[in-house]
Amino acid sequence: MVQARRVVVKVGSSSLTTATGGLDADRVDALVDVLVKAREDREIVLVSSGAIAAGLAPLGLPRRPRDLARQQAAASVGQGLLVARYTASFARYGIRVGQVLLTSDDVSRRAHYRNAYRTLDQLLAMGALPIVNENDTVATDEIRFGDNDRLAALVAHLVRADLLVLLSDVDGLYDGDPRTPGTSLIAEVRGPADLDGVSIGSAGKSGVGTGGMVTKVEAAAIATGAGVPVVLTSAVHAADALAGRPTGTHFHRTGKRSADRLLWLAHASAPRGALRLDAGAVRAVTQRHSSLLPAGLTGVEGDFAAGDPVDLVDEAGRAVARGLVNYDARELPRLLGRSTRELAAELGPAYEREVVHRDDLVLLRGRGLTG
Repeated sequence: MVQARRVVVKVGSSSLTTATGGLDADRVDALVDVLVKAREDREIVLVSSGAIAAGLAPLGLPRRPRDLARQQAAASVGQGLLVARYTASFARYGIRVGQVLLTSDDVSRRAHYRNAYRTLDQLLAMGALPIVNENDTVATDEIRFGDNDRLAALVAHLVRADLLVLLSDVDGLYDGDPRTPGTSLIAEVRGPADLDGVSIGSAGKSGVGTGGMVTKVEAAAIATGAGVPVVLTSAVHAADALAGRPTGTHFHRTGKRSADRLLWLAHASAPRGALRLDAGAVRAVTQRHSSLLPAGLTGVEGDFAAGDPVDLVDEAGRAVARGLVNYDARELPRLLGRSTRELAAELGPAYEREVVHRDDLVLLRGRGLTG
C-alpha cells in the first residue's frame, strides 16, 4: 500500500455532511488536507458522495427523499454546492479539481468506457484532481449504480488504481455490530472464507447516505477481484490509510488486474430484458466463449433497444451471461432459431450480425458476477 502510485479514495455522505443535510466545511477541509499531503508522491482520484445530502437543507427537505424525482432535484442543487466547496478547499493549496459525473451506461459501452478513462487519465496528467460522483440528476433506476461504494470499486478498475480506500463513519469491518460489546475488528480479509459466519450490517448510522457495511464489503469484493487491494476505515483515519499505517480492514486482492470493461457490464448494469437460449447456445457462450447467434435463440423477454444490456438465460431460466444486444426487442422474434446466412439472404446483410458479440458479453457464474 505504501508503494501505491494511483489511489482511488471514496468518501461517504456521512463524513461530509450533517445528519439533517448541508455540507460541513470543516470536515471537507480536513479531508482535503489529508488528500493534499498524500498527493505529494501519488495520484489521487476522489469518489465523493454528498450531492443529495448537500441539497436537502437548501430545498427545505427534512430527510433524504425516497422518490427518484426529488432525489434528482436535491442532487441538482447539492452537486454544485459540493464541487464548489471542494474547489475552494483545494484552492488553498493551488490545486484544481475536475468534476466527472458518471452513470453505468457511460462505461458499459466500449466507446464511452474509453472516453471515461481518457478524461480521468488526462486530468491526472495535467495535475488536476478528479472528483467523481454518480450523475444522479439524469440517472434512471435502470442505469444507477445504487451506491458510490460500488462506483468507487469500478472507478478503481477503470483508472487502473493500485489501491482503493473506502472512508466511512465506521473504522473498519467488525464481526458483528460494532456497538455491541465483545465484537472485534477484522483486520484482514484474504478471501470470502474469512467472512463466513460474519454478520454484516446493512445500514449506516447517519441517515443521509445509501450504503452500509454490506455495500462496502461488496465493493471490496469487486475491487479485489479485479486486482485492486482495499482499505476500509473511517474518515478520521484517512491519513493512516494513505500512509500505509495499520488501520481499519485490509482486503487483499483475490484476482488479477485487468483493463477489461466487462467488469462494468457485470457489476454496473441492470438488464433491460432477457434472451432465452437452447442448450447448444448455452454451451457455445459459456464453454467456447462464442458470440450468441440467432440460431441459438428460443425466446425474447422485455422491451429493449439495440445496445442495451440483457441477460442470457438457459432452458431452466437461470441467467448464465449478460451482454449488449445488437437488435431491438421487436426485431428478434422473427430471427429465432434461424441461421445468419438464411437471414442475410432474406432480409439483407445487416441481419448477418451476431445477436450479442463475444466482446460485449460477460459470464455470470453462480450468484456472483465476474468479468
